[in-house]
Amino acid sequence: MNRNSLLPLTETTYYIMLVLQEPAHGYLIMQKVEEMSLGDVRIAAGTLYGAVENLLKLQLIERIADGDNRRKVYVLTAKGRELLGQDAKRMNHMTSLLKEMDYDVEI
Repeated sequence: MNRNSLLPLTETTYYIMLVLQEPAHGYLIMQKVEEMSLGDVRIAAGTLYGAVENLLKLQLIERIADGDNRRKVYVLTAKGRELLGQDAKRMNHMTSLLKEMDYDVEI
């Protein structure tokens, strides 16, 4: 199995990409990441925009027009969606191994 060199995604990157399955601007991304992670992941603006720039360079997200030039709105690309799915599959495999071992943890 040839693993994509971009895997595994960091927790922060994973959440950002998960949020960007729907178009969102920076502040909304930060809010949704915190909500989805149950408050465990809080992204500062500098961290978010560094991650966004990297995701743009890798063509995993793209900027889209939303009619308001004051806000930058981003959305996941097909390439990004594929990578997110690959990481989810990787994590599911690891979780299934843990279940097979009858590990004493609630999943």
